[in-house]
Amino acid sequence: MQSIVDFLNGIIWSPVLIYLCLGAGLFYSVMTRFVQIRHFGEMWRLLVSGKSSAKGISSFQALAVSLSGRVGTGNIAGVAAAIGFGGPGAVFWMWVVAFFGAATAYAESTLAQIYKEEDDGEFRGGPAYYIEKAMGQKWYAWIFAIATIFACGFLLPGVQSNSIGNAVEAAFGSGAMIDTAIGTFSFAKIFTGTVISVILAFIIFGGVKRIASFTQVVVPFMALAYIITAFIIILLNISEVPRVFAMIIGDAFSPMAGIGAAIGWGVKRGVYSNEAGQGTGPHAAAAANVEHPAQQGLVQSFSIYIDTLLVCSATAFMIIITGAYNVHGADGFIIQNLGADIAANGPVFTQMALESAMPGIGKPFIAVALFFFAFTTILAYYYIAETNVAYIRRFIKVEGLMFALKLAMVAVVFYGTVRTANLAWAMGDVGVGLMAWLNIVGILIIFFMSKPAIKALEDYEMQRKQGVKVYLFNPIKLGIKGAHYWENEYRRKTGKEPSSEAPAEAKPSKA
Repeated sequence: MQSIVDFLNGIIWSPVLIYLCLGAGLFYSVMTRFVQIRHFGEMWRLLVSGKSSAKGISSFQALAVSLSGRVGTGNIAGVAAAIGFGGPGAVFWMWVVAFFGAATAYAESTLAQIYKEEDDGEFRGGPAYYIEKAMGQKWYAWIFAIATIFACGFLLPGVQSNSIGNAVEAAFGSGAMIDTAIGTFSFAKIFTGTVISVILAFIIFGGVKRIASFTQVVVPFMALAYIITAFIIILLNISEVPRVFAMIIGDAFSPMAGIGAAIGWGVKRGVYSNEAGQGTGPHAAAAANVEHPAQQGLVQSFSIYIDTLLVCSATAFMIIITGAYNVHGADGFIIQNLGADIAANGPVFTQMALESAMPGIGKPFIAVALFFFAFTTILAYYYIAETNVAYIRRFIKVEGLMFALKLAMVAVVFYGTVRTANLAWAMGDVGVGLMAWLNIVGILIIFFMSKPAIKALEDYEMQRKQGVKVYLFNPIKLGIKGAHYWENEYRRKTGKEPSSEAPAEAKPSKA
């Protein structure tokens, strides 16, 4: 089974997918006239101005939910792998893919807002919804939904919880070994698995608003604590910063590991970390309560900067400044600062970087950071899986599907904590890879069919230029079909039927 799954991953995660992600970002950057630069200030304003409602969460809460999926163990281990196999220059290419990926994030998140629906008093949306409505291909949407439930609902959560169990055991010891019906495990892992499962059950049985309430507190705290720690290390070695920048930029174009390795690993780990185009972020974006779909697209675009330009860069600078890395080449080590037995594809580089700068703090700090990073990622996986179960439930009226998903997730998380999950991780990669292929191809096809995300941006920019007090979105006027929520919202706000002949509905500000 492992060899079959590895073969599939070799096909799905080929360089074609990596450069498709990068190409889609470049394409949408040009088509939006580099929205990620032009509206950077507006992103900040929207981030703090949105409010939640009975049906939806605020823009900031939606950002926190999506960031909980983006900011994860990949920010610790993924950056180490990029440097370990692509050299310091790989960090530059992570920055490049983040810059272009911000435009992709705008497009997919705006699409999610345009085609969202109300379900059991909550907003739902994502790639399955906009693939069905904008492309008119239910079979394509079903494939995406099933691949997403498979990957995010049953495989990847256990892998994340396993990293928490390993980190706790490494930091605080294993304790006594306990015999159970499914094997013999350390007390530390059983205790950790129980605690995680109980907290997870309490949150996910409370619905999306409880998930949002938890992540809006934990995610900023988690990311800030990590970034502050990194900045302390950078400040302690401030004289090294110019050298590190020069190394990153210089090695990006004439790197020690070859330009192909730097680009390949930088783009792959950048895409894997910020998830732009993979179809995960739009699920949280659709749940936001906003006046205009483009607003949440802009907020989600900003999340790419937070993930890669802040959190990933913090990890990279810690590793490079302290020299806690090796660089692997085709014929052995190109740079070897650490033992040959230290893996480049795990969190060890980061742990050693922290430990060398702050002796006695590094190991427990990374254990705590991994706990928050991995746990909030599990919450994001649950919400993504739940949204796609809700999509399928629209067609298959089977009672208890959502309850079954919640029970399964709690069981998977406990099991994953105490046992290794190499096969599950590889199978989860297959599901995530399929999501990325289906979503990127989908948003490109949708662009050439009707350009809804671009039309929404132009409409928002026009109203913003007019200085309106309250934004309105009339999809019929813009030639966008299937946006039923926004058609109803237009009727509610104006008392008029949305039509292509509708007059300019925005009300200018008196200011």
